[in-house]
Parts: sequence; C-alpha cells; structure tokens
Amino acid sequence: MRLHFYGAAEKVTGSNFLVEGGKGGRVLVDCGLEQGADFCAECVYGPFPYDPATIDALVVTHAHLDHVGRIPKLVRDGFKGKIYMTPPTCDLAKLILEDSVGILSQDAKRRHLPPLYEEADVARAFAEVETLGYHEEREVAPGLSVYLRNTGHILGSASVRIKDEDGAAVALTGDIGNAPSPLLPDWEAVEDCDALVMESVYGDRLHPERSKRVERLREVLSQAIAKGGAILIPAFSMERTQLMLYELSNFFSAGTLPKVPVYLDSPLAIRVTGVYEKWGPTYFKQAAEDELKREGSLFDFPFLTKTLSPEESRGIEAAKNPKIIIAGAGMSHGGRIGRWEAKYLPDPSTTLVIVGYQAPGSPGRRLAEGEKRVKLGGQWVTNRATVEILEGWSAHADRDGLLDFAEQSLAGKRIKTVFAALGEPASERFLAQRIHDYFGARAVAATEGETWNISRERVQRV
Repeated sequence: MRLHFYGAAEKVTGSNFLVEGGKGGRVLVDCGLEQGADFCAECVYGPFPYDPATIDALVVTHAHLDHVGRIPKLVRDGFKGKIYMTPPTCDLAKLILEDSVGILSQDAKRRHLPPLYEEADVARAFAEVETLGYHEEREVAPGLSVYLRNTGHILGSASVRIKDEDGAAVALTGDIGNAPSPLLPDWEAVEDCDALVMESVYGDRLHPERSKRVERLREVLSQAIAKGGAILIPAFSMERTQLMLYELSNFFSAGTLPKVPVYLDSPLAIRVTGVYEKWGPTYFKQAAEDELKREGSLFDFPFLTKTLSPEESRGIEAAKNPKIIIAGAGMSHGGRIGRWEAKYLPDPSTTLVIVGYQAPGSPGRRLAEGEKRVKLGGQWVTNRATVEILEGWSAHADRDGLLDFAEQSLAGKRIKTVFAALGEPASERFLAQRIHDYFGARAVAATEGETWNISRERVQRV
C-alpha cells in the first residue's frame, strides 16, 4: 500500500491524500480547497497531481470546504468513481458546494481564469455519492476497503481507515473534534492501522479551560450590549453558528443576557442549521438528543430573525443598536459579514467577536492581530471597533486533545508511524515531537509531495 501526501501537508487547508493498493485500487481521501495564506492559484485552478480518471473512489471525512471544495473539479476533470461519505456529510457538502459556485466564479473572474466548476458539475458529483455510516466496512476499490469512525468535529465527520487485501491499513483522521462538545459525541480513537495521519491545527497550542468559555462569551456579549453598538460575529456556517445559537438561546432563556435582536444573516448557515435539526436525533450526543426532544429546537428563540434574501439582509441596517449579527464567512474573507464589517468597524461602539480559527493572511487574522486598516471585499476599512477573541470555541482539538487522541490510538500497539498533517509547519513539528517524546512512537511531520510504503511489517518513505 502506498500513501501520497498531495494536500494539507505543511498546510491547514486543501486536504487531499491518495492511497494505492497492491491490486491497483486507488482511493482518494478528501479533495479540498486551499484557503487563507495557504491559497495559491495553481493549487486551486491548476491540474491535479494525478489523473482523476484513474481514481476508483473518493472518501470524504467531512463537509468543510477545505475538504470538499475541489470535488466538482475532480468530476469535471474525468473522475468517474463513487464518492463515499456519511449521510449528514452528504447533505452538508451539497449545500456548501452549491453555495461556493458563485463565490468561486467571482474569484476566478478577478484572476482572469475560467470557473473552477459550475452547478452542473456539483450535480454530477452528487449523482455518484453513496452514503456510508459509522462502523460499516465497505470495499470501494479493487483490494481496498474503508471503515469510518466518528471524530466529533462537525456533524457527520469521520476518520477513514483503509485496509488492503493483506490486512495492512492506514487511517486518516480528517479533523478531530474539540471534545466534549455540547452537541456531538466525543471522537473515537483509531487503533487498527499501521500508519495514522492525524490533524495538527492546534498541535502547539492549548484552548482556554472549557468550563470558562461559556461565561466568557456571556461577559463579552453583555459588555458589548451595554456599549450600545452592533455586535458582529463572523461564524463558520457549520458547527460554529449552531454553537453560538445554542448558547444564545440558553442565555436568553436563563435571563443572563439582555434580550436584544439577533440576526442570522447567512442563507447557508440557515440551511445548515436545518440539516443539524434533521440529523440531530441520530447523530447528536445523548444529552443533546434528549434536549432536542424536550424543546423541539436547540437553535431557535423568539427574537431570532433569519434573513435568507438580500432584501431581508439589507433590512437589518434599519434595526436599532444594540443588535447581534451572525454571518459568514468565518475568516471575514467573503460572504455577508464583510458588508457589516465595512459599515460598523469604523464605529467605536461596535464589538467584533472572533470565535474561530483565522488562517494566516485572512482578513480575520489581520483583525485579530490588531491591524487598524483591513481590506474587505476590495475596499480598505478602518477598524475602530473593540475586537474580542474568544478561544476555546474551535471545533478542532487542541494540543492536549490531540495528544490524548494519539495516546488512545497508540494503546493498540499496532501503529508504526504517526504523521502530523493538516497544520502549519510549526504545529506539525511540535505535535510530532511531543508524540515521540511522550509515547516513544515514531512520529513524522508530513511533507507535501512525499510517498510512503505501508505494510504490516513497516512504514517506509519511498
């Protein structure tokens, strides 16, 4: 078996790995888009480093754009195999990719390039999707089978273990959740593989103590409301938005936060929330499932307004402050949040609440680092707002969470090599060193373009 690192090695985004078996089977894991400072036009718009027509199957870990964003291009460029993912991932990925068509088309136009893909390519891709549940083994290519486990990252997220006809196996985690989550079950360790490729986004950092994050959110919002200005929350449409709605609902219900208008100004986030409500009874943790049955919804409350249309969105401006606006994109690099930031950031009464990872080079990262002039949607905006960075809300495990995952996976005493991937170079190297030092395991910081042979006996660089 051979493992090729074609994306998300020495980078957070652009997840793309190829596994080849001895019988000629070829399986891709993820086909994602590069974002933030990771972005390069050739990596996104250029040809794949393999012939898509020779790939038998694609397995998707979860529905974030940096894991699914080039799937329609893969189909457009000749891929004719099946695509496997969990049922919630199928629903979410379809929403994400349909939403991305227009945004990517505008980006391509700015770069004087043809569109990455069109709506017809998205439809063709989902015509080839077969859903696969957790803990189901399925042969997806000659001599190669896959097995999915929950990773607790977002709804439907999964690690992928690929096994060949000789029993050799490699597992790829995708992203690992920040357990415990209020909504999702904890991640499952992966012991039954010879090589483990695991994420390392926060491989060199800790989140704040989890018990304090909810109270910190309440304090920040309370202070922001008292200032009387707009409160802007750039939030990723999946998971982060649903967590914010869940906590706001709890605050208002308990009377611990003044009741102010809340606007969910993201058609995508509104539709994603619908998917969460659809699959929650099956995929949420037991406590969240019980709460959902009792209350009917975990994400709705009386003064929440969901603005689907552009006209409804523009109407938010007429509402008096203080008000809370939750909108995408989560790194302030597109979507409706840019318009609200352009309008309200110059006002000192505004509070910008950052609740997610901000990739290097993204507008959100620049705002988080204190820059007073930031380019948003092609225009320079002066920032006089209070910027609050609330850590601990990431859907990614932190350093200690990743080490816990590695320790539990290594407890099976089968894994010969752990690869730290899906992270910036410093976090990859730090996590790999910690895994080696703490557990005595062979740990390698993944390098883009490398190929490794994997067998029951050894894991060896080609």
